[in-house]
Amino acid sequence: MKTSDYLVALLGFSTLLGALAGGVRFLVKSYLSELKPNGGSSMRDAVNVNSTRLERLEERVDSIYEILCKNR
Repeated sequence: MKTSDYLVALLGFSTLLGALAGGVRFLVKSYLSELKPNGGSSMRDAVNVNSTRLERLEERVDSIYEILCKNR
């Protein structure tokens, strides 16, 4: 094999490696965008809403428990 054949093979390999790295970068960027609040449509917003609802539910259960304990 000639030196130019090695260079062509190396160039092809580096091109494929660069395309793979670009694809991974795109996927990571899109996944990370789901973890930032954006006003309602991200997973982070859904988690925040559920956390708020859970806190309110805990407060309601605590007040019901207090009422039940006072009536004994």
